[in-house]
Amino acid sequence: MILHVYLARRFLRSFVIVLAVFIAILLPIDLAEQLRAIGTPDAGLGAAFQLAMLNLPGALYRMLPLFTILATLVLFLSLARTSELVVVRASGRSAMKSTLAPVVVAVGIGVLGLLVINPLVAATERQYETAVARFQTGEERTLSVSGDGLWLRQGGQFGQTVIRAARANSDGTSLFAASFFVYDANGRAQSRIDADRAVLTDGSWELTAAKIWPLGVANPEAEAITHASFSLPSTLTPDQIRDSFGRPSTVPIYELPAFIAQLRAAGFAALQHRVWLMTELANPLMLAAMVLIGASFTMRHTRFGKTGLMVLFALLLGFGIFFLRNFAQVLGESGQLPVAVAAWTPPAAAILLSLGFLLHTEDG
Repeated sequence: MILHVYLARRFLRSFVIVLAVFIAILLPIDLAEQLRAIGTPDAGLGAAFQLAMLNLPGALYRMLPLFTILATLVLFLSLARTSELVVVRASGRSAMKSTLAPVVVAVGIGVLGLLVINPLVAATERQYETAVARFQTGEERTLSVSGDGLWLRQGGQFGQTVIRAARANSDGTSLFAASFFVYDANGRAQSRIDADRAVLTDGSWELTAAKIWPLGVANPEAEAITHASFSLPSTLTPDQIRDSFGRPSTVPIYELPAFIAQLRAAGFAALQHRVWLMTELANPLMLAAMVLIGASFTMRHTRFGKTGLMVLFALLLGFGIFFLRNFAQVLGESGQLPVAVAAWTPPAAAILLSLGFLLHTEDG
């Protein structure tokens, strides 16, 4: 038990060191990028630093698997260099038992990240997106989803239009049971338009079975006009509607299942959010896989030679699994892979591969 605590403490210290080094590297780089991105001369260094600090937690959180494998390499190379690893093996402790403490710590970091860090990252990323939109365009997101359906907002030269729909197609370009509330430049309501269906085309909404109520008269119902088809100018594009959802990482893990249910009830597939949820749940398993990968290549004495080559192999395999997970995530978001397969297969395959290598090394 004492040895497990010692190895766990050494691994945690290595992880903190690696994290501190990457913070020192990433923060100046991101600061320079934010200065370029905001594109507002009067915003100044303070605004860029604020954006960099808001963006940093999300960047670090996404790189947790890489930090884990680097911390594992630091740990076992240090133990091998001081011959502590030889003593541990000579005491009769197998390679599998020696990796138990780092694996438990890595899983604990993953669970802590899921339950605590994920909501914090979601909050900072929402603030980051809002701040970036304010500095660059001065506009907020155009879409929100609630239990009542989905709401859109479009601006124009002569005012704003607020749109509510009971549901939509997968990309939000076709709305069903839609209502359009038109306001002038001074914020006064001008008209309400209800339509059975609204399809977004290039520069306009094409409405089917539309009824228009002018709101500036004493009796809007008496002045209402019905059209079989009606064209309403629009400044929205399909890309703007899609981007208005924001990244799934801006939704805390506790709220994500309900948000996905709202999206699906509104008619959206929500594949990106579903894959993100499964990937987050699989993240502790991914961190455990990174520990096993690092240990399988470095749990050997430095006198055996080829240490640099083993470290290179571990890094290549670790980075390969990391990018394989990202690639599987993209395939899941596009519907090419089932959601569960895209999220759970890479870490499970990495664990099986590293366990096989460890068992092969243990047998000599």
